[in-house]
Amino acid sequence: MARPKKASDDEVFSAAYRVMSRLGPAELTLADIAAEAGLTAGALVQRFGSKAALLRLLAEQAAVFMRESLRTLAAEHGSPLGAVRAYAACMARMGESPSALAHHLGWLQLDLADPGMHRALEVQARDTRRWLRERLDAAVSAGEVVAGADTASLARSVEVAISGSMLTWAFSREGACAAFVAGNLGAVLGPYLAQRRGARAGQRKRRGVRA
Repeated sequence: MARPKKASDDEVFSAAYRVMSRLGPAELTLADIAAEAGLTAGALVQRFGSKAALLRLLAEQAAVFMRESLRTLAAEHGSPLGAVRAYAACMARMGESPSALAHHLGWLQLDLADPGMHRALEVQARDTRRWLRERLDAAVSAGEVVAGADTASLARSVEVAISGSMLTWAFSREGACAAFVAGNLGAVLGPYLAQRRGARAGQRKRRGVRA
């Protein structure tokens, strides 16, 4: 009889992320993750030591995964702003349903309370803001964003627009989370769009000619 295939660490991490979108911190057990990964809870204990140890490792891996995901988004989108919008859409997937977002917020609370997990979260946030500024700088060079824009401040505003929109949507549940996030991101970026500003200047010029 063939022995069952042993799941790799990456497969265990993927299984854990899937379960974490369905269960909150108080509900999740090693047995839940093990079942998703096709293993036993005992095998996970032997490999990772405990649920708490596995969760800390997951927090560290999340920072690595985010860095790789951002690099992929930048490579897949010729438009720098297209990459920023794609990032917002990826984040909004956490709000596929109110219960899913509630679970993610529960995990965020755990990340904030645990010093080790918070350090990993801080790294992830710093990497994300740097990436956002790099994409906005590239958008200026590409003519998508007006020259002279303060991309450092705009990156912070974009970051707040995305995260804040998800939290606000959790309260209001106004439409779909993805559309809510995209709408607020558009409102933040709107004044900086080179095309839109050029169009407004053209309208003012035409009104002056008619006058």
